[in-house]
Amino acid sequence: MGAAPPGSQALPLPTNLPFRIISKTIGQGAYASIRKACPPNAPKPVIAVKFISKEHAFKQGRLTPKQLAMEITLHKYLGKHQNIIHCVGSGEDAVWTWIAMELAEGGDLFDKIEADEGVGEDVAHFYFTQLIGAVSYMHSKGVAHRDIKPENVLLSAEGDLKLADFGLAALFHRNGQARLCNTVCGSPPYIAPEIISGRRSRRLDVLDAGYAANISDIWSCGVVLFVLLVGNTPWDEPTRCSDEFREYVDTGGRTTDELWRKLPADILSLLRGMLKLDPATRFSLDEIRTHPWFTRRNPYLSPAGTSANPVGLATQMLSSLRIDFGAEVAAAQQASASAQSPPGEADAMDLEPVPDTSRPHLLSSTQPETPLPDATFDWERPPRLALYDGLSASQPVASVSHPHSHIAPVSQETLDRLSDDPCLSQFTPQPGVPLSLTQAARHFADIVPAHSLARFLSPLPLRLLLPLLAEALHRLGVPVPASAAASASASGDGDAEDAEWQERWIRVKTVDGRKQGLNGHVVVERVGGELVEVRFVKASGDPLEWRRFFKKVVVLCRDVVLVPG
Repeated sequence: MGAAPPGSQALPLPTNLPFRIISKTIGQGAYASIRKACPPNAPKPVIAVKFISKEHAFKQGRLTPKQLAMEITLHKYLGKHQNIIHCVGSGEDAVWTWIAMELAEGGDLFDKIEADEGVGEDVAHFYFTQLIGAVSYMHSKGVAHRDIKPENVLLSAEGDLKLADFGLAALFHRNGQARLCNTVCGSPPYIAPEIISGRRSRRLDVLDAGYAANISDIWSCGVVLFVLLVGNTPWDEPTRCSDEFREYVDTGGRTTDELWRKLPADILSLLRGMLKLDPATRFSLDEIRTHPWFTRRNPYLSPAGTSANPVGLATQMLSSLRIDFGAEVAAAQQASASAQSPPGEADAMDLEPVPDTSRPHLLSSTQPETPLPDATFDWERPPRLALYDGLSASQPVASVSHPHSHIAPVSQETLDRLSDDPCLSQFTPQPGVPLSLTQAARHFADIVPAHSLARFLSPLPLRLLLPLLAEALHRLGVPVPASAAASASASGDGDAEDAEWQERWIRVKTVDGRKQGLNGHVVVERVGGELVEVRFVKASGDPLEWRRFFKKVVVLCRDVVLVPG
């Protein structure tokens, strides 16, 4: 833990870019970081640019130039679709390859969906319809995505879905000829069973018999629909090693698992069709699009397939987010990393990615765990709301005492002002959107911010808050050096120590409840006078699992979380 380093990159970015960089890091992958940019002499349009470090990507053997070229070629080949992130250009120098893309101004979709709860049918149907629209378009061009999962599902400023990350995309149909893929790739909770369970007599990452990549995409879409509805994946992986999947297979899809029992019959009918083990009998896109649940009316969906009511959609989603301070925190997560194998080289527009074989792994991925000790913390701060200016935790008026003995009373005036922050409604007994916000809102982003909702405020001084956070992380199996956690209080002069710095950050490297890598930072920053904001910044991993991790920390720190009134 420490103050954020001043350097922005280990190596300077290219100087001959056809655009102007206007932000710090807004996203991170295995070999890349993403920043905002705009034209050299104009403030708009704002785009996202992914910078891939060649040395990091190629010399460590996790990516090859041909694989990277294939990602760029296929992304450009897809062209424009309203539910796919558009590639607007690319380039390189001796150190970097860059890909310029449409900016997903609404952020991560699954950051705005409650873990273990999901969203209502209308919202789930809206986003599932748009996902099927994106996948249908890709398949019509002969391209399969092969890595459909929440981490790759983003939003526009109006709340429309944008499918991203084509590092594992492959051509399954070209010049009238269909072809099978052999590479084992994807994320275990979302991967199709024919991929993960196929025979591998030559190499662990290459199947003897190929699979139809477009049909495996349909399986992944079915799992995503399940997650939208219930806020959790149906299994760790589609093998008999998973108790949930084994029961699903043994009961012919009529499992007694409580997550499945929450779903109505028409949705179950669709899911069972999409999640058929035999790819030959799995629902096709045409069968999905003509299914009664898919064709149902939806107040959020326009005839053009876009958001018909962005403000109403945002209000519904924000109102579904809630932190239960009375919840019991489950057993500690593992504090170990489980890197996934990287993809290897392939000829652009011809072959699928072929994994590197220097190390045996089960899965290939464009998102293996980033070696965080080598990664510089340089994330863009969310925009500070005007209502934070001048806030104090110790104003001597109509104060509300907090259960923690070290916390100064919080004034009712402060609580009233904070109630206008939509992100903080998740901590109230009955979450909702402030009337003042809905009356002025015109767009989805006016209600739901693009930056992560995984954050909370505390009136506890920094020197006391940091050890409590470290203790909560330890209980969840995330190691934090004891010396770092205690550094703010070690001097004996807490007030003086607090005054010397405004921000500290804690590195998080763990695995989630589905045994997948989860990496990021917990940023502790002074805002609005004496208040402190604790912000959870995900670097890689499932956004729904990151929210689940955030909720556990909040519950463990419940006595120091400021709840607006």
